[in-house]
Formats: sequence, C-alpha cells, structure tokens
Amino acid sequence: MASPSLRVGIVGVAGKMGQTLVQTVLETPGVGLSAASEMAGHPALGQDVGGVCGASEPLGVSVSPDINAVVGDADVVIDFTRPLGTLATLEAATAQSVPVVIGTTGFTPSQTQRIQQAAQQIPVMFAANYSVGVTVLLNLLERAARALGDDFDIEVVEAHHRHKVDAPSGTALAMGQALARGRGIDLDNAVFTRHGDTGARKRGVIGFQTLRGGDVVGEHNALFLGDGERLEIGHRASSRFNFSKGAVRAAQWLQAQPPGLYDMRDVLREALDV
Repeated sequence: MASPSLRVGIVGVAGKMGQTLVQTVLETPGVGLSAASEMAGHPALGQDVGGVCGASEPLGVSVSPDINAVVGDADVVIDFTRPLGTLATLEAATAQSVPVVIGTTGFTPSQTQRIQQAAQQIPVMFAANYSVGVTVLLNLLERAARALGDDFDIEVVEAHHRHKVDAPSGTALAMGQALARGRGIDLDNAVFTRHGDTGARKRGVIGFQTLRGGDVVGEHNALFLGDGERLEIGHRASSRFNFSKGAVRAAQWLQAQPPGLYDMRDVLREALDV
C-alpha cells in the first residue's frame, strides 16, 4: 500500500468527534492516520486506535498521552478538544513547526490571542465550524445583513446536545460576526440574555438565543424580522461527519500554506467569490 501524502495526528481521539475524524481520515484518499492522543489517565491510552474507534481491524497506531510525540509523527494535527488542551497542542506544534487545525471553541480573549501569536510561526486553521454548508451560510448572512439593513431586527438561535459546555456556540458567534460585518457594526453590543423588564428592543442590536438538550448535533438559524415579513437562513447538522470532512479538507489545504491564521473561508475562497 502506498504511503499517504498527508499524515494526520488526531488529539482527543477517543471522543465522539475524534472517532469521527478517524473514520473520515481512513475514507479520504491520500490521507492517513499517523498518531493519536488522549489525556493522561484515559482508559484508551496504549490501545490501538482501531479498537477505540470500532474499526474492523487494528490500525497500527496506539493512543498516546505524549502530545509532543503525536505532533512529531504528523504532517498536520487536528484538535477538537477543550481550550487548555488545544493550547498545549499548539505549543507543541509551534515548537516542531507543524500546522494545526483547531476545531475547539470557547476560548477566552487572552487564549485567542495566544492562537494568533502561534499563527505568526506556523499555519493555523481556526474555524468555529468546519461544515462546508456553514461556511456558505456565513457568506450568505453577511450579504443578507448588508442588503436588508437595520430595518430588520436580527436574532441568532442555536441548539446543541446537553453535553456542550460553551454558549453561545462558536458557530453562533461566527454568525454574529458575519452579520455585524454586513451591517458595518461591532458585535460588542449584542444581547445574549433577556429576563424581566428589558424595555423595547434597540435598533440595530443582534440578539442570541441558546438551547441545550438531548442529542442535537447542531442547529443554527438567523432570523431577519421586519415589519410584515421575516427571512430565515439556517443550517441543521444531522451528523458529525460534515464537520470531520471539512476539517480533513482543511488539513489537506493547510499543509501547503505559509504561517498564518486561516479559516474555512480561505479554503473555499474561490467558490465563495470573496
């Protein structure tokens, strides 16, 4: 069997997204799994990734707690974990000049700044959502907000499974940023919660509503509410594979890029005509 042209290391391989990424890597021509990690003390450590992810046969890659070793065995590393873990991955990748695809959300402003600093030394893909459909959605929202203007009130409504720990989701915030760009405003004055006597809605403000429950993979909708009409633009994910396929596609693209901070709009720039 020919060696893959892209060797991918996956951080957090035993999680739901990690397992989905493994399957996508195995199904993508020219891409191979070279290394995988989990946190210290995890029961999957030392096991073959094939057994951890339910593959029909061993994959010849063991789950390691050593992020430096995992990074060193990869051409590109993909990390969909938690902020602190992702920053540790980024530190190891920067030291070894390995590109990183970040799917983690919920970073603080100071943590985001650390990602931006790392991108001065290595290629970093940092997107709130790796779905091709969501990337197109963000493009549509910016255009719609620009065309409709502030005669239309905007609400972003998102829903995720009960285990998601950050709110609003990174995708919802990315939608807000796209809408704000279209309006030519800053998102700092957005409304994230409403309770009690809030007074009349202020013109031009973008609102967010967050729902958590069940096993919802991800639902995002933007409502443009005008007098006598309403426009809704949204995206519904029924499987994590749309995220993993986008992340692997991003890894393939990122391998050839110089140091810098990129997102999925860069991967699809020609198709989006932006």
